[in-house]
Amino acid sequence: MPTRRNAQDLQTLNQKAQDVWNTNAEFWDARFGEGNDFQNLLIGPATERLLDLQPGDLVLDAGCGNGAFSRRMAQLGAQVVAFDFSRRFLEYARERTTDHRDRIDYKLIDATDENQLLALGKNRFDAAVCTMALMDIAAIQPLTSALSQLLRPGGHFVFSVLHPCFNSPEGLRKAVTEEDRGGRIETVYAVQVSAYAEPSTIKGIGMIGQPVAQYYFHRPIHILFGVCFKAGFVLDGIEEPTFGPQAVGNRTLSWQCFKHIPPVLVARMRLPAS
Repeated sequence: MPTRRNAQDLQTLNQKAQDVWNTNAEFWDARFGEGNDFQNLLIGPATERLLDLQPGDLVLDAGCGNGAFSRRMAQLGAQVVAFDFSRRFLEYARERTTDHRDRIDYKLIDATDENQLLALGKNRFDAAVCTMALMDIAAIQPLTSALSQLLRPGGHFVFSVLHPCFNSPEGLRKAVTEEDRGGRIETVYAVQVSAYAEPSTIKGIGMIGQPVAQYYFHRPIHILFGVCFKAGFVLDGIEEPTFGPQAVGNRTLSWQCFKHIPPVLVARMRLPAS
């Protein structure tokens, strides 16, 4: 797919993506709940380390989905403004928020609309987070540009994505083989990547059984980070978490079986202090 789209094409694609998430919201909320292995074992701990939240911090949660991580941040003492472009997801987020309601403000905002984002208030937030949503957003430049203005000087932005190198929805094949290693037969899990360097848009599934396929916007690392650099951020923290021995896959090729390959990338971008 072309790397540049005109405004009409982008608007149409963004509307299609929004329709998909409104359709899938009920299924995802029921299956995801307050988190799955990806969130609880990989993404959540890495994100919390990089965010380094302090009690009373005001945090913007972009693409909050059903609000699971917003509620976790509120539990840690943060004040949270959380937004998503799916009305259905926000309904489930509000229903699930029984504790710390005074610490979370859910809003319907489109991350591709910079004006909507800037209406939240410039230089207002201590930090921002986007948990596994950047690859669901048709254009991320409006978000990074807005964040550079919404965050206070020295503020940081932590995001997690499917690892662009090892877990791209396009050009990825998982494999399991047996190898004789010094007279001991071992099961080896590996990935084969046939496409990476170019951005692409494809449809796929995030959870088996979801009603409709979702859009994935693959961005290689140089584009993903480059958009942030252009907005004035610097990279000052990164983690590539892997599943440990405690994780057990429910399928032969579940990511929980791939102990030495990171399925997600978590990064911290920071603005200059002045």
